[in-house]
Amino acid sequence: MRAVSTLLLMLVAVAPAAAQPPVTEPNVMAARLSAYRAAVLPGGPGKDGIPSIDRPKFWSAEQAQAFLRPDDRVIGLYRAGVARAYPQRILAWHEIVNDVISDQPVSITYCPLTGTALGFRRGDTEFGVSGRLLNSNLVMYDRATDSEYSQVLGAGISGPMAGQGLDELRVVFTDWAGWHARHPGTQVLSTDTGRLRNYQRDPYGSYNPRGGYYASGSGRMFPVLHESDRYPDKREILGFRDRHGAVAVDLDTLRDHRVIERELNGESYVIIHDPVLDTGWVYRGDAEIDPAAVTLGPGGPEFPGRERLRPVNAFRAMWFAWAAFYPDTQVIDDAAAAR
Repeated sequence: MRAVSTLLLMLVAVAPAAAQPPVTEPNVMAARLSAYRAAVLPGGPGKDGIPSIDRPKFWSAEQAQAFLRPDDRVIGLYRAGVARAYPQRILAWHEIVNDVISDQPVSITYCPLTGTALGFRRGDTEFGVSGRLLNSNLVMYDRATDSEYSQVLGAGISGPMAGQGLDELRVVFTDWAGWHARHPGTQVLSTDTGRLRNYQRDPYGSYNPRGGYYASGSGRMFPVLHESDRYPDKREILGFRDRHGAVAVDLDTLRDHRVIERELNGESYVIIHDPVLDTGWVYRGDAEIDPAAVTLGPGGPEFPGRERLRPVNAFRAMWFAWAAFYPDTQVIDDAAAAR
């Protein structure tokens, strides 16, 4: 009997820890976790009522041309020489794709209600749609620990992973024409998802032209913790945040200035516009950037001094959602960029 007990103790001691997504230091949070938990609301469909895509299949770029128009939105990911595009019209029905790219398990996430697309390393687990919302934004859960995460925060808000930051990957919410021009050999998520959905239409509206829920004058569907009338609710900004604070960049300002340098709580940042993908690449650290010396490659900008800077994840978001999570955000507009 004693031998059996000893064996059981040894097995427990060497048993592997439960799978969980990789974690990192959380970025700045604008409220206590308890406040976030109290503000979580049901979004309609229950847990996994919006089904994630767990076995994605892909078209070649040539095959995808029959499905995608040049101005269709896609979520693009480039890693280790591999480019993939996830059409927004497909993600609007599923919100999460659990994929593997260059041997790295990843989750590509999209929230139609806040216009936000983020990528995360997922380790040996998968992410699913909880059916709940925080500030109108997707609340995900991982299937190993059942913890819940806010997509915009990129951090756990309940369960064993509460307060932990997720390890983010840079994805780009852009149009098919731009992504295809930058990555002509890209693979594209196909409509062979194992689900019956009408992928020819977006159930929320359209981006080109703006219609339905995405239209500037349309209202929100759910309450939020904080409101701001600085911009129209549905206006898109480029947001970035880390432990030093949060910044919203006016996209028109970024297009005009091309390179913006900014200080936030004693830290220096540079934001570089990418005209092909119409996005911004953000870096933290001290380096003088000559806009004429910036070239744009598959993985983003290249320029002298790039190795001294640390990339900071940035993503598009509807203004109301960014302000709801980060009411103390700095805003870079024409006036701020000129200072």
